[in-house]
Amino acid sequence: MMSVVLHKPVMLAETISYLKPDAEFSMMVDGTIGEGGHAEAFLRHYPQIFLIGIDRDSEILKKAQRRLELYKDRMEFINGSFADVFKNFSMYTDKKPDVILLDLGVSMYHFQESGRGFSFLNDEPLDMRLTRGSELTAFSIVNTYNKQELADLIFKYGEERFARRIADKIVYRRKSGKIKTTIELADIVRSAVPPEYRRRRIHPATKTFQALRIAVNNELSELKEGLESACTIINAGGRIGVISFHSLEDRIVKHIFKDKAKNSLEQMEMPNFKSRGVFEVVTKKPLKPGEAEIGQNPASRSALFRVLKRDF
Repeated sequence: MMSVVLHKPVMLAETISYLKPDAEFSMMVDGTIGEGGHAEAFLRHYPQIFLIGIDRDSEILKKAQRRLELYKDRMEFINGSFADVFKNFSMYTDKKPDVILLDLGVSMYHFQESGRGFSFLNDEPLDMRLTRGSELTAFSIVNTYNKQELADLIFKYGEERFARRIADKIVYRRKSGKIKTTIELADIVRSAVPPEYRRRRIHPATKTFQALRIAVNNELSELKEGLESACTIINAGGRIGVISFHSLEDRIVKHIFKDKAKNSLEQMEMPNFKSRGVFEVVTKKPLKPGEAEIGQNPASRSALFRVLKRDF
């Protein structure tokens, strides 16, 4: 049985440095609190902050609550999607956050403890839901989508060049029975790709599993909607930081941040421009983890960190 490893917060030094709150009292929102690694560091380094921790997964939120028990008087926990919470932020508080952090990585808890099929290394049911009550599962996608739908999904969300071959093999294999587990699916994907693709450092099923997880949890729409709302609720002088782990996420963050800054320059000549916010991109290029961090935590190797600041 695989030993449980506590999720290590990625690019911790960079997030603490670039998202440092300036005010004597500041509110921070960790929109993807997970196991609480980033939140714990911010609460420890900055005793003036009050932190709201959000997560879609009620089980991992309980883990964060236990980890952050020492700081319970300076915290509030919300079980929900950050996009929904940001959209309705006035329902939770009449204050504006000075810092918003989104770490879009999947926690080690989900890979190793949740039993929901996020990893192809464990033999688990095909689920992949971050929110238990959601109807759509990886099982339903794999067993009900037609060949074209599967190929489009795997190509769009996984950027998998062998998407059609994988979809074809899935549809062929499910004729003899439902595909129920992660190991079954991983073996199907492995059998669908060329031999040289199987010998690469990255497991051949990685992109397919990524695509299914993104689709099940509507992750890209959540990110777009959440960032748009984050820009409306962030306080003047506040910062929004996002850690992404693949090009689809980073592309969304890059374009939204760039558009906000560009539109700000155009609106500065217009009346009441301050009420709409004036933004600047703090990180002209995404920050990446250093060699030392990658050596200690290989999962951080694909992390990209971008920061947007609201000046007014």
